[in-house]
Amino acid sequence: MAEKLNTGDSFPPMTVDLVGGGSMNLPGDLDGGYNIVLFYRGHW
Repeated sequence: MAEKLNTGDSFPPMTVDLVGGGSMNLPGDLDGGYNIVLFYRGHW
């Protein structure tokens, strides 16, 4: 299990699959200096 992020920590690099197809590289593909990333598990 990965370690929890704390205030001021950098987001670790990762690639996530998008629901509509394709993928996104985090944090590289995010615009701006401040972002919120929400992971939702839609199917159990």
